[in-house]
Amino acid sequence: MAREFELIVYGATGFTGRLVAEYIAAQYPDMKWAMAGRSADKLKSVAAKVGATAASHIVANSDDPQSLRDMAKRADAVITTVGPYQLYGEPLVQACVDAGTDYVDLCGEPAWMRDTVRKFGEAAKKSGARIVHSCGFDSVPFDFGVYAAQDEARANHGGPITRVKGRVRKMQGTFSGGTAASFMETMKRAGREPEILNWLKDPFSLTPDFEGPKQPHGMKPVFDEDINSWSAPFIMASINTKNIHRSNALLGHMYGQDFVYDEMVLTGPGEKGQAIAEGMASAGSPMAKNPPKPGEGPSKNERENGFYEAIFTGEAADGTRVTSVVGGDLDPGYGSTSRMITECALTLTRNVDRAATPGGVYTPAAALGRHGIERLIENAGLYFKFE
Repeated sequence: MAREFELIVYGATGFTGRLVAEYIAAQYPDMKWAMAGRSADKLKSVAAKVGATAASHIVANSDDPQSLRDMAKRADAVITTVGPYQLYGEPLVQACVDAGTDYVDLCGEPAWMRDTVRKFGEAAKKSGARIVHSCGFDSVPFDFGVYAAQDEARANHGGPITRVKGRVRKMQGTFSGGTAASFMETMKRAGREPEILNWLKDPFSLTPDFEGPKQPHGMKPVFDEDINSWSAPFIMASINTKNIHRSNALLGHMYGQDFVYDEMVLTGPGEKGQAIAEGMASAGSPMAKNPPKPGEGPSKNERENGFYEAIFTGEAADGTRVTSVVGGDLDPGYGSTSRMITECALTLTRNVDRAATPGGVYTPAAALGRHGIERLIENAGLYFKFE
């Protein structure tokens, strides 16, 4: 598109926004980009602290839609870390749609994502804006993990995998304060709008024109005989599963119209694994108990010592078991997320042809495909493999 800036980071003075700015400054020193936020003084201070002295500064605020419109016109793509998105996100989506500007966020709020599909889907198609939600830990590793397994099954094993199990095998790190705030806002909205609860329960709430087969609810411990391990509920499953079913629909049902998927945490075999799974299930949501505050996060040492790994396994059409593995070498909610969202945005600006991926409201796998995986491996510290 060749506008003034390749990327603008909106929310650059927040905790995650600062990490994004720091990553861009170190990884892409020659790129034309800008940091955006409410305060010129804070932008200047943060830029000095993270080494982003080459970045331009833009004052913009969700309370001033004109400032967002002016900002969106100047960039090929906008990265936004300003959540909860259901409170602050719509004016920026509107601005990017109007300007034909690509947009990526960290949204894990399926009710609001459903809103954007309905409100902006057709307008984004007309303007050419690619609106890509959930470009952080929710849902990049999971969305691309399923995509990789299905791509392998289709290419080498006779067809897609009808039933995929997504299982978190290991994880050390924290959920972000923004994730916790988004969860609480979603619960508040559900209190005002009871139909929201039905959307949250429905795995196909982001595929308004399609409803597939009944899906496992994943809310109770189960023993996976094919994996030889107990599995416990995973808090991100309610977000990730919806995105993955939307990816399937946007990809022309590449995974099949009878595709079944669930997502849980592996706790190990035997009585010990069962006890851990039952304990995790009875503990309830960690978001409801002393959640982190937006703007707060782990130390640099904690971010660098975090990690995660998930498997995506199922039987392909020829009877072969296909298992893709996706992992990262940083804290999932902060260190890895700040790199993932940046590489998703750069995949749009540098690798994804607009003829192949025109305007619309997307998931990461549907918008970025194999190009996204390649950038994540090359730059973001993620690895993909098969077992």
